[in-house]
Amino acid sequence: MGVGNQDQTAFEFRGDWKEFFPIAASNLLLTLVTLGIYRFWATTRERRYFWSQTRFIDDTLEWTGTGKELFLGFLMAIVALILPVIGLQFLIQALILQGQTALAGALGLGFYVVLLFLAGFATFRALRYRLSRTHWHGIRGGSEDPGFRYGLSYIWKTLVGGLALGLLIPWSMTSLWADRWNQMSFGPHRFESAPEWGGLMKRFLLLYLVPVAAVILGVVAAVSSGGDPGGLGAMVGLLVLAFYVVLPLLALGYYAAFFREVVDTLSLTTINFQFTARTKEWFLLFLGNAGLFILALIAALIPISALGLFSGFTDLQPGQDPFAQNPGLIAGMVLALIIPMSLVGPFIRYRNWRFFIRNLEATGVIDLDLLTQSQTKVGSHGEGLFDALDMGAM
Repeated sequence: MGVGNQDQTAFEFRGDWKEFFPIAASNLLLTLVTLGIYRFWATTRERRYFWSQTRFIDDTLEWTGTGKELFLGFLMAIVALILPVIGLQFLIQALILQGQTALAGALGLGFYVVLLFLAGFATFRALRYRLSRTHWHGIRGGSEDPGFRYGLSYIWKTLVGGLALGLLIPWSMTSLWADRWNQMSFGPHRFESAPEWGGLMKRFLLLYLVPVAAVILGVVAAVSSGGDPGGLGAMVGLLVLAFYVVLPLLALGYYAAFFREVVDTLSLTTINFQFTARTKEWFLLFLGNAGLFILALIAALIPISALGLFSGFTDLQPGQDPFAQNPGLIAGMVLALIIPMSLVGPFIRYRNWRFFIRNLEATGVIDLDLLTQSQTKVGSHGEGLFDALDMGAM
């Protein structure tokens, strides 16, 4: 069976935001009512919709994960990470108060290394879990590797990437991507990944040198102005422009090139993957996501203003607390803000998934007889550690 011929693309997303809205709204309501506990089941409902609306060749994907798995994974992460972190913080503070700063510093450094290991381990396990719960024609993915070796690689490759003032970061990023995907499989076949980092250096050096150049030019402008307010204003404006406009755009350009490189060099037996989005498409994606936040803020301010909730802040005397005199004020403002702002997250995930699928392509030949059911192990819990470390945004 051919992949990615001229008649149709290999991947297609058929979802519609109007169809997705009831799922997002009901998920939000149930999450609020259960004080956040339902969010694991909400994530499962979202993924079932995204996967079911995604076609690869002649069949849609299927998500078989459950909210219970994600919930159990989160509980395990709390026991494995959150509680030890709290205990270690108290221990380090106690050592500092006792004057044992060297030992406290050593514990802090060791804790940082452990966090690096956990970050790598969580990233690997999250990918392994998601592949094992993704079915196509009854075939699933996964990995036999539990992820411990990847966690160790993540430590030293991240540290090495920071050497030479961070100039090896592109090598670290591409190498870790390859380490991760080369241990994954779909059906009986392993993925193969061999990205090159040399071609990314031009964009990375441009990204790397902009802050340095901005600081140098800013200092030169300040010195040459002789303390003139106009010169100092120009220096501040130059730094703001460099760090908040130019630098993010260059970072986006670098990441767009990185993502094309790693996906374009990914293959599965006779299937080769490609990613077509360039910097402009990535910019429009993030611009649209930012627009959603602005719309949500406007939607929140309308009922706040209509109900006169701002009146509680007018004519305040020094030291007067409007919330103490009117407890309903804070409740009304929180609800007015939290409902529209909480709806932004699901729709950003919707837009990100649609963007990813619409720009993903595959070429080659598929023989379904060879893609039998994977025999790799399936984990019994979800991405709790990955979620706890706040690594699942994309």
